[in-house]
Amino acid sequence: MTAAGPDDARLIALFLDMLAAERGAARNTLLAYGRDLEQASAWLDGRLGTAQAPELAQLSAHWAGLARASAARKGSAVRQFLAFLQSDGIRADNPRRDLAAATAARPLPKTLDPRDVDRLFAALADRLAAHPGDPRTLRLAALIELLYGSGLRATELVSMPRHAVRPGRGFIVLAGKGGKERLAPIGSRAEAAVAAHAALVPIAARHLFPSRNGTHLTRLRLYQLVKELAAAAGIPPDRVSPHVLRHAFATHLLEGGADLRTLQTLLGHADIATTQIYTHVASKALVELVNARHPLADRKA
Repeated sequence: MTAAGPDDARLIALFLDMLAAERGAARNTLLAYGRDLEQASAWLDGRLGTAQAPELAQLSAHWAGLARASAARKGSAVRQFLAFLQSDGIRADNPRRDLAAATAARPLPKTLDPRDVDRLFAALADRLAAHPGDPRTLRLAALIELLYGSGLRATELVSMPRHAVRPGRGFIVLAGKGGKERLAPIGSRAEAAVAAHAALVPIAARHLFPSRNGTHLTRLRLYQLVKELAAAAGIPPDRVSPHVLRHAFATHLLEGGADLRTLQTLLGHADIATTQIYTHVASKALVELVNARHPLADRKA
């Protein structure tokens, strides 16, 4: 297998430039697309840009032994690349239909039972009662309240600016995926927890959760803190993570009657299809909602 040919390398670079300029793709996304396309080009001896059905069949054969999610990602990259070449007039046709699609099975998100959430917050309350005013405990309380109360992503949380939370405003302005700004809700509990923690953070600090080296708390440390609290609450640590708390936020809102469009906004999802995964998690509650609220629910057959 050789490297991508010079023509392919130029076309891949143009495609990545388009993703960055027109779609605002994040750096990690660009790196992933670049790797997948360079590898596909190498498998075709530098002929990805001019590939036809036989060459695309070769790619499908190469991907046959990969995990379904990996094959689906690589196929998506190539199909978007070929569509770009046609839309920019670099080639007249678009043979992407000849590329066998490997559909990735989207796993159901892990979540927590409301009783487990209660246990988690009970353990947090015990720590606050035992160590009132302790900076590390107040920081942990603010982190947990924002994860479950606002449904933040781990990166959004740890990188939050020092003055992102303003009393009484009811929402936070965040830098979401791809650097795009989004609004996240913040309830009175989370606001109070953040205020107690922020009172101990230097006014000149750039981040709400600063680290000793002048940047901010790392995602790894956040994961460790969440799992330590889970263990203290008697919950197996492998069942709890920052992302699980975000999923719990979404699932419990849906079970409480929130609609998918509202949930999409609260979670900062660009595509409603991403939000729809929660309907599988909360399907029992949705069936009960239909049976209770539908106009025909109280009529006898």
